[in-house]
Amino acid sequence: MELKFYNSLTRKKEEFIPIQEGRAGMYVCGPTVYGDAHLGHAKSYISFDVIVRYLRYLGLDVTYIQNITDVGHLTDDADEGEDKLAVAARKQRIHPMALAEHYTASYFEDMDKLNCVRPDISPRAAAHIPEQIEMIEVLIEKGFAYEVNGSVYFDVSKFPEYGKLSGRKIEDMQSGHRIDVASEKREPVDFALWKKAQPNHIMQWNSPWGKGYPGWHLECSVMSMKYLGKTIDIHGGGLENKFPHHECEIAQSEAANGCLFVRYWLHNNMVTVDGTKMGKSLNNFINLKQVFTGDHERLSRAYSPIAARMLVLNSHYRSPLDFSDAALTSAQSGLDRITVAVKALRKAIKTAASSEADSKIIERLDESKSRFEAAMNDDINTSVGLSVIYEMVKMTNEVLDANPSRETLEAIDNQFRVLGGDVLGIVLDSYEDTNASDDGLLDHLMGFIIEQRALARENKDWALADKIRDTMAEFGVVFKDSPNGTTWQKK
Repeated sequence: MELKFYNSLTRKKEEFIPIQEGRAGMYVCGPTVYGDAHLGHAKSYISFDVIVRYLRYLGLDVTYIQNITDVGHLTDDADEGEDKLAVAARKQRIHPMALAEHYTASYFEDMDKLNCVRPDISPRAAAHIPEQIEMIEVLIEKGFAYEVNGSVYFDVSKFPEYGKLSGRKIEDMQSGHRIDVASEKREPVDFALWKKAQPNHIMQWNSPWGKGYPGWHLECSVMSMKYLGKTIDIHGGGLENKFPHHECEIAQSEAANGCLFVRYWLHNNMVTVDGTKMGKSLNNFINLKQVFTGDHERLSRAYSPIAARMLVLNSHYRSPLDFSDAALTSAQSGLDRITVAVKALRKAIKTAASSEADSKIIERLDESKSRFEAAMNDDINTSVGLSVIYEMVKMTNEVLDANPSRETLEAIDNQFRVLGGDVLGIVLDSYEDTNASDDGLLDHLMGFIIEQRALARENKDWALADKIRDTMAEFGVVFKDSPNGTTWQKK
């Protein structure tokens, strides 16, 4: 196997060799379900969806675990503040678990539209409290944890390798922490495994240390090991989770088990808005349902869920993705080009005569497949993989003009289905019957009209540019020009 991943733990690209030949286990930190999923979530879960798809394309039997965090994720992403679900539930005047049910369903609805494969197991943190308590007891017994007033903390000083993932040193972290005289911790860098619940805290469970709830970091360690074992092949998540979340996972897991926790750590970069991370806490997010309906001030129109997927795949999973409406428009246009070509190809297959496949076309398909695999083997370079799909679109349009055989067309279609469908998830197995008024063709035509108007303006043919604008206005279409390009919307 030639697949290489950039391993955040070793800070270099390494050939992926699974623990068990022919099988791979991957755990990805799932959503904290207190609101609708946004484009930042799409960046993460589409990226790992493609990784799972490609591993399966290579013939591996993959067990994909993606948890649901429904308790323990506090508002400061560490050990202080309120539970994020409890805060949101209080605002909506419903029980936190009712809120979790609602947004878990909403999350999977959005992921289905983005054509993300469902995880094999989606464990919930609240359903694994007994296992979390057991792990805490092991850590206390081994001297890695201590109890104070009903809460339990991990003693970072007992784990010298703390910081090996993030590159931080314990002494630097200690000196950088503000001294809090009210803290129960022995050292500021120690982290919570179990938190004592105040009487008004809705989500709490019995434990040997009293009523409380688990620490956020502990949940992922327990759920990943329960379903994948003490050492797992791949652990994925957002770059923002590298510290403290993943660092703490490593410490508690390796302290409890005495062996390596994760062999390959993969981290996706974030979506930014005007250079700032997109997130709920910053209130600069665009949720996926708004993308699909166009109901947001930053959006000029509604976009296909697969166009949002295209937007993510246009960037490398380890690179940041700066959101703009123009970028989504470009992604939609690119998707439309692919969709129109595949539809035309499949329509031609129905009437083409049967004959031997064109050897030159088969050779070109083999070459494009090799380029695709080389890109994906190089740490899942989806942007280069997409360029191969665009080359296939160009080849398809050429072939359709040359009276091809059915076998030639079927060979092209099969490669679209495998590379564009099975791996990238942007080519569908089937498309609904459409006519000239369908949205895909409309977007394709509007893209062409915008290009012609831009060309007229570039040539200083202002009369033609104005005529195109005025004519489209008669049809209820308004152009919006910006430094990032031109978009359109209906009045």
